[in-house]
Amino acid sequence: MSSQQSSTNWYVITGGPGSGKTTTINILAKRNYHVTIEHARHYIDTQRIGGKSVMEIRSNQREFQQKVLAMQLEQERSMSPEDTVFLDRAIPDSLAYYRFMGLEPDEKLNDALKTVSYKKVFILDVLPLVNDYARSEDAAAQKRIHQLLIDVYSSLPFPVVRVPVMPPEERVDFILENIESLEKHPQIKSNGNIPQ
Repeated sequence: MSSQQSSTNWYVITGGPGSGKTTTINILAKRNYHVTIEHARHYIDTQRIGGKSVMEIRSNQREFQQKVLAMQLEQERSMSPEDTVFLDRAIPDSLAYYRFMGLEPDEKLNDALKTVSYKKVFILDVLPLVNDYARSEDAAAQKRIHQLLIDVYSSLPFPVVRVPVMPPEERVDFILENIESLEKHPQIKSNGNIPQ
């Protein structure tokens, strides 16, 4: 993971299932920030429209993860590095999910991990799990995926900030204040919360 691409103004919003990512992204969108969708959920939605059940869609986990990765790659390739964008998950999330599923990363994922670049990664602490049509994880899986995401992003050369559980609007304020702090103090590259 050494040949990183040039810098971007992209901020990743990630965390285990049910951590409030989509709620956070939706609030950012309402505040007129450029945001992306979560591709796993989008893929499930498009396949359900085509008549497949969630069980059928997820029956081949490698294929499912590869389809989600392909969508994420296409999206990130189409974005300008100069644009400020908040991503609802990003390419490294795929590595965490591959590990969770016990899948060996393929060449496409390994190559993608060598070129990704994010200005900062925000990992949202998990909330009590609420299952829905697209989410199949239990609380133990939620915690395991969350830890894998922390491990994956911590191994990459991007600042990582843990976002504690708090009301959704306050989480967004926390993220935006952290970004403002980065802009005021660009030399701060360490992982962690807002410098005091």
